[in-house]
Amino acid sequence: MNMTHYMELLAVNQPWNLIIFMAIPIVLAETLAITELYLLFTRKFEGTVFYLNRFAGITVGIYFIGIIYYIMKNAVIPITQAGEWRTSIDVIAVGSYVIAGLPLVWIALQELGLVNKRLGHEYKLKVHVICVALFLVFGHIAMISGMIDPGILGYVATPSMEMNQQMPTQHMDHSK
Repeated sequence: MNMTHYMELLAVNQPWNLIIFMAIPIVLAETLAITELYLLFTRKFEGTVFYLNRFAGITVGIYFIGIIYYIMKNAVIPITQAGEWRTSIDVIAVGSYVIAGLPLVWIALQELGLVNKRLGHEYKLKVHVICVALFLVFGHIAMISGMIDPGILGYVATPSMEMNQQMPTQHMDHSK
């Protein structure tokens, strides 16, 4: 079966890529989402849960800056230049993953006081909720489209790839 570059990224260099590109960001984002719900219902803008929310928001946003940079530099740009996208499914999977990180970056910027400085806790909470929702939508689009076989839309792997069973592309060598 053919794979999107998104799924290939998660599959190569096991277990490290799965941890780096899926486990760490998802644990941080889920912590953010769960603490958002608590803050929404309690309106307690102090204490352990509030500070855990801030920590998770800042950490996942900064973490995604690194992920977005890495994917743009090592996948999106070289794959685009070489014309090696595996149909629109591949573009949607990788693009949605990159886009999913942007709302989390915005949360980090807000928590660091670089944007939305004049907003009160209630409005900042609304921004958080919208950003978490956007992350969830785009993250799920990335995951679902990433699992689709690009062969459905006509992608055919090169014969040498099938014969040698080499899944990693030159653009996604993550052994470094």
